[in-house]
Amino acid sequence: MSVFKIPKEDLKKIVSVFIREIGLFIFMVFVLFFDSVYFSENVKEVQNILNFLMIIGFFIMYFRTVKRVQELMIFAVIIGFLGEYLFSKYLGMYTYRLGNIPLYVPFGHAVLFARVFRFSKVSLVRKYHKNIEQFFGSIIILFASMYLLFFADVFGFVMTICVFLLLWKRPKDRMFFFTMYLLVAILEIGGTAFGCWKWPNIAFGRFEFLPSNNPPSGISLFYFLLDIGCFVIYTQRNKMAWFRLKSSRKLNS
Repeated sequence: MSVFKIPKEDLKKIVSVFIREIGLFIFMVFVLFFDSVYFSENVKEVQNILNFLMIIGFFIMYFRTVKRVQELMIFAVIIGFLGEYLFSKYLGMYTYRLGNIPLYVPFGHAVLFARVFRFSKVSLVRKYHKNIEQFFGSIIILFASMYLLFFADVFGFVMTICVFLLLWKRPKDRMFFFTMYLLVAILEIGGTAFGCWKWPNIAFGRFEFLPSNNPPSGISLFYFLLDIGCFVIYTQRNKMAWFRLKSSRKLNS
C-alpha cells in the first residue's frame, strides 16, 4: 500500500499530526456517553453537560486557531443549526434521543470541520497527499462494503459511491473529504451506539428500496453540504483574497 512507501520518519510525523489534530476529537466521541440512554436514566439534565463541554471545546479551538479558520467555524455553527433542523426535524432523516437538536451538535460540527481542515493543510500531509488519500480511500471502500454485506446498508453504500463520484474530478479536495468521511463514520458509530440519535431502517424512513443501517456508512455525504456551504460563504465574503489565491494557482500551474 502506497502509504507505507512514505519515508519512515515522515510517516511518524504524519501520524503525530493526525493524533494531535484528529485524535482529540476521536476521544471526544466517547464523551457522547454523557448523552447516552444509560447515563440519562441515572442523571437529570444530562444533555446539558455535553452541551457545556462542547461549547467550551469550541471556544478553546476557536481562540487557538487562525482568523480564516475562526471565520469558517462560525459559518459551520450557523449552517449546522440550519442543516440539523432541515434533515432531522423536517425531513426525518434521523432522530435525536429527546427529539430536539442538542446544542453540542452544531458546535461539534464546527470543531470537526476545523480539525479536519487543519490536518489537511499541514505541509507534510500535502506533500504525501496521494499516498494518504489512497490509504484512506481503501479504508472507506472496505468499510462501506462491509456495511453493505453484513448490515444490508444500501443507503450508506449509495452515498459512499456519490462521495467518490463528487471527488472524481476534484483531487484537491480528496484529502479533506476522505478524512471527514472517516471521522464522521467514527462519530456516527459512537453516537448511535450510545443511543444519542437513531437512524430509521430505510432512507428518510420513506424509501423502502434504500435499506439503511443505524448509522448508514456514507452519511458524510451530507456533511459535505456543511463543508461546501462554509467555503462558499467564506469565498463570497473574501472575494479579493479568493481572487488573488486563484490567480497565484494559475501562475503556479
